[in-house]
Amino acid sequence: SFPTRRSSDLTVAKEQQKWGQAKADSLGLPVEIRLSDYRNVHGKYDAVVSIGMMEHVGWRNHRTLMEIVHRSMEDEAIAVIHTIGSNETQHHGIPFFEKHIFPNAASPSIAQLGKAMENLLIVEDWHNIGPDYRPTLLAWWDNFDAGYHTLDQKKYDRRFYLMWRFYLLAAAGAVAARESQLWHLVLTKVGRPQPDCRFS
Repeated sequence: SFPTRRSSDLTVAKEQQKWGQAKADSLGLPVEIRLSDYRNVHGKYDAVVSIGMMEHVGWRNHRTLMEIVHRSMEDEAIAVIHTIGSNETQHHGIPFFEKHIFPNAASPSIAQLGKAMENLLIVEDWHNIGPDYRPTLLAWWDNFDAGYHTLDQKKYDRRFYLMWRFYLLAAAGAVAARESQLWHLVLTKVGRPQPDCRFS
């Protein structure tokens, strides 16, 4: 069964907001998907989940994001941070991808995440699901390749096709080579009793 308490989701993508809200409504889910920057979130919640954001906010905003997660949590809340991770601290991503795919994106390192969370949040679990990301990226590529002919070829031209082919397959290669990780962090506020949320 689904929770009856309404949840609030944020995105900055108009198409994602429109599609996601329609999907949630069609399933009868108590979800409101709002078009908003994460820095504008207000209120407190019993769970806070950030999926695929840390690698896109830029290293200067890591602490800000964690402060907002902390501020948005009820005292007994649990937060989950899902992010691509880097084996080393970096302030810029791969130049080609920064320029053509994800402007200003750079995956955080363990050190950067630790600094961003310091004195705010307790790590209850840190799980690396990187090996599962490669088949996901390859499935994305297969689906994109199979459906590309249905797209507007003027808007999504051959250059666009080749760019996404390169990106998705290069990302799958980086994960296979263990150059890139995919992390799930389970976090709580200082002072909360430890929840039973560790992976077995």
